[in-house]
Amino acid sequence: MGFMDDVRGFMKRFTTKATASHILIKGRGAEAENKLEDLKAEIGNDPVKFAEAAAQYSACPSGRQGGNLGEFGPGAMVKEFDTVVFNDDVGVVHGPVKTQFGYHLIYISDRTE
Repeated sequence: MGFMDDVRGFMKRFTTKATASHILIKGRGAEAENKLEDLKAEIGNDPVKFAEAAAQYSACPSGRQGGNLGEFGPGAMVKEFDTVVFNDDVGVVHGPVKTQFGYHLIYISDRTE
């Protein structure tokens, strides 16, 4: 990896942005994962159903806004969350994803590079 690759990587942190929503279920292990798997099956990739489920089930205050976390850049969220948001498909529900906060379903609504 050369100097220019380092510069490109550095600049990408300032130009890459994503808009995502999530549903957080606190707890450990199978119970939280199973709940999210059930929700994921009900939601499909429908952003309206995702927002409704977030409002009803998410343990995060963002649930009141349908789980919307707004627009953010790489490094703004914990690593496991960032990895999904900045690498996986847009318009798709991803997860369950385990972080230090619990288990998440993540819906990426937009990403720019």
